[in-house]
Amino acid sequence: MHVHTIHSGMCTVPLFNRICRESYSDPLAVYTALKERGMNLITVTDHDSIDAAESLRTYSDFFLSEEVSCLTPSGARLHLSVYGIHDRHHLEICRRRDDLLSLIAYLNEQRIFFSINHVFSGLTGPRTHADFALFEQFFPAIETRNGQMLASCNRSATALAERWQKSPVAGSDAHTLSSLGFTYTEVPGARNSWEFLEGLRHGQARIHGASGDYWKLTRTLCEIGTSMMREKTWTLLFSPLLLAVPLAAAVNFLREQCFSRSWDRRLKRRQYTTVNPPSPCVNTAAKLAAGTSAERF
Repeated sequence: MHVHTIHSGMCTVPLFNRICRESYSDPLAVYTALKERGMNLITVTDHDSIDAAESLRTYSDFFLSEEVSCLTPSGARLHLSVYGIHDRHHLEICRRRDDLLSLIAYLNEQRIFFSINHVFSGLTGPRTHADFALFEQFFPAIETRNGQMLASCNRSATALAERWQKSPVAGSDAHTLSSLGFTYTEVPGARNSWEFLEGLRHGQARIHGASGDYWKLTRTLCEIGTSMMREKTWTLLFSPLLLAVPLAAAVNFLREQCFSRSWDRRLKRRQYTTVNPPSPCVNTAAKLAAGTSAERF
């Protein structure tokens, strides 16, 4: 439910965002690896792209999905995954992705299942209480186990999904072939993608697999770095920087742990404090839920 291929675009690390990809995994290699690791249904969630579908749509056990980079009314960035879409949906999703309220209205209108990814991660930058209010009110699902996130981050996400009564979703968030298929979502009895997605909507998902850890992230970063050097041989000039990967992974996990613990505490405290009047963005979102036409936004 959370897989990347070579079509996920360039990485977001400054200086490297012009030369290094998010993933170097070929879509067909991803499909083959996932089947070998026991997946009955296959999807990929590239960043703001459905190009991987060109080589996969002929398989009856493949369904089209996407990880969308969005902008909230507060100005925060987030990643949400949309599942079981068609090509025409992709175009409209791209048009609305910088207007989250309009995007939510469209997804609900088209009955597209979606989730908030790595909710306790600072990967996409800072968040506000208004952002979490939107997650609580309008997101049907939360990614409760991400194969690259720390177990503590995933535990906080699981507790939040249970508290808010959201459907759980799990995915490997694999950017390399070695990480594929070890964190996944099961819907018992589902025989095809339609039944699978219906099961997710009704909270029937079972979550399986491992969380992330220091060694997994270190290996992933090294694999991406060596793939970059194979694709662009002149980048071998950066090979000494691979020695800094273990330190970069440690710093990243420390930052993620601080972000997760901070927001976990804040959200728990907020349950027992006086609820503030809803912000304008929440009022607008409430109008959406009440049936306001999406074309007005």
